[in-house]
Amino acid sequence: MRLNTFTDYALRVLIHVAARPAQRSTIGEIATTFAISEHHLTKVVHFLGREGFLRNVRGRGGGLELARKAEDINVGAVVRATEGAPLAAECFDTANDACTITRVCRLRHVLRDAVNAFYDVLAQYTLADLVRNRAMLNKVLFMQAPPPVAHRTRAHG
Repeated sequence: MRLNTFTDYALRVLIHVAARPAQRSTIGEIATTFAISEHHLTKVVHFLGREGFLRNVRGRGGGLELARKAEDINVGAVVRATEGAPLAAECFDTANDACTITRVCRLRHVLRDAVNAFYDVLAQYTLADLVRNRAMLNKVLFMQAPPPVAHRTRAHG
């Protein structure tokens, strides 16, 4: 199963914010870190806020913070919220199912079991599990860019 881009970005945002729980993150920082459009991240952040995973603090010193403890944010719940109803095959979408064997097909049940197993595994993990290597994450996510190199000009004489 492949996660959609929205889910991928949502998980990255949550990891970024959870990696530094004492500080707030901004959409700009996250966009720069992951080379993602701020426009796309704004939609993701708004969704995560609406779903109760993130809180946006306005004003000076504002930014994004977790709405709950990382231990209380279940990875499976985030993925279910961002992915929507799992449609492993056309037959899962009853409104648009044009497959001629849907009524007798056993593949549908196999795929349903596979999707359920996928979510069962994700449900075993929290955001805290994803940031247990916080020190290493911080080195990668928040390393300072090297200062710009001053260009020297030669005096022509």
